[in-house]
Amino acid sequence: MSELQILLTNDDGIQSPGLWAAAEALDKLGFVTVVAPREQSSGTGRSMPNIYDGQVNQQKLMVNNKEWTVHAVGGTPAMAVLYGCLELLPQKPDLVVSGINYGLNVGSGVTISGTVGAALEGASAGIPALAISLETEKKDHTSYSREVDFSTAGYFTRYFSQKLLTKEMPPDVHLLKVEIPALATPKTPWHTTKLSMKRFYEPTPPEKNPDSNYEGIGYDISPDWDQSPPGTDSHAVVNKKEISVTPLSLDLTSRVDLSDLEKFLVRD
Repeated sequence: MSELQILLTNDDGIQSPGLWAAAEALDKLGFVTVVAPREQSSGTGRSMPNIYDGQVNQQKLMVNNKEWTVHAVGGTPAMAVLYGCLELLPQKPDLVVSGINYGLNVGSGVTISGTVGAALEGASAGIPALAISLETEKKDHTSYSREVDFSTAGYFTRYFSQKLLTKEMPPDVHLLKVEIPALATPKTPWHTTKLSMKRFYEPTPPEKNPDSNYEGIGYDISPDWDQSPPGTDSHAVVNKKEISVTPLSLDLTSRVDLSDLEKFLVRD
């Protein structure tokens, strides 16, 4: 039997300590091919804009005391998944893992997340996928801080990846989105959850970055960040300090009765 193939990516970039914590955790589950954005690419969702150069450069990094050849892509996380599947892996991977992200990806803004976007791209190719994020302070979201402890998130990356490699997903589940509280341990309970319909991150007016000419929309934690209802991803992590496991589907169709909608649309 050939070795299982795992494609690992993220949205924080090839140098992210969270990515390498995931690599260390996945090492013994199969052959891990790392294909990740060359630069920080948070907030790019599943986008594939043509402004990127698309270049793929090999780098050497040490993982579990072994030298790995990894691939840095001039593109978004979703593009990195496609480069991995179409060009770099010898066969279709058995699993796509995206993370470990600096910061939560909960609530109605998950489609903004490059972490989730990469997993969606894998899922759309028919590959089981996992997006995993760790709660951190906002100041660390794009920091590559080595003060952030990824050990528990690494433990659960391995745990849920092993499940996805050995079990078939239930119907209409195309990827799992896992959120780890900042102070979680391997003994912290996990629960299946729904997406919260509330914003966790609130957009803020454009601000010029003093270190560059870039002026872009900012964000802050929403003032009602702790008001999501029980049973949702945000409530599990923020209010209960427990791990959230949210099944996501590629089917974005509203659950409205289509005949009722049709009547609504033709009604004078």
